[in-house]
Amino acid sequence: MDILGFLALALAVLGLTLSTVSRFARAEQRLKRVERKLDLVMKHLDLQEEIPRMDEVNALVREGKKIQAIKVYREDTGAGLKEAKEAIDRLG
Repeated sequence: MDILGFLALALAVLGLTLSTVSRFARAEQRLKRVERKLDLVMKHLDLQEEIPRMDEVNALVREGKKIQAIKVYREDTGAGLKEAKEAIDRLG
């Protein structure tokens, strides 16, 4: 393959990669908007998300085991690290 062919292929791959990254970023922004709206609806209806092992999370926080509490919280909610840490910090 000559240098021009290789360069064209590299540019095509780069273009596809940038397009895919852009789509993921837009999808993530839309998802965050939907989550914020759902949080507002739940707050308006005075509803709270049930977390199955919340008693265990609270016990871990009381014992000073915040890292384990964050781990359990993330497993049960699917929350990211930052969101889980903030939730655990609010508990104790």
